[in-house]
Amino acid sequence: MAETFFNLGNLLAMAGWLTLVAGLVVRPFRPRSVGLVRLTAAFVFGAAYIGLLIVGREAFGEGGFSSLIAVRALFANDFALTAGWLHYLAFDLFVGAWIVEDSARRGLNGWLIVPCLGLTFLFGPAGLLLYAVLSLFAPEKKAA
Repeated sequence: MAETFFNLGNLLAMAGWLTLVAGLVVRPFRPRSVGLVRLTAAFVFGAAYIGLLIVGREAFGEGGFSSLIAVRALFANDFALTAGWLHYLAFDLFVGAWIVEDSARRGLNGWLIVPCLGLTFLFGPAGLLLYAVLSLFAPEKKAA
């Protein structure tokens, strides 16, 4: 069952990233793409995450978050490991949605954002860092 959630989570995350890129390319779709991805990250990944933690709750007796050894023991349980993976997928996807939304407010060209999304997808904080640096050169536009 954990493997099924792992595979479905990967497919859903990939669909989310493609939706964000589509929002960059098709500007009228951008607000909907961001909203759709946010809802998916919060509700679908959140519900699956909670369910996996409940099913794998015995892992918390064996491990925890207080040390690297405890985290390793926690993630020896497939349900806790899959929950951790979904946690990673959901938060990176949520950050990607924020990047797309913020870049629109700053008037940044969508093609400049694609590398930021790619890095966020593959290496989370590295993509966020790239976007943070890029955004320094494009202050937020003021509403008229």
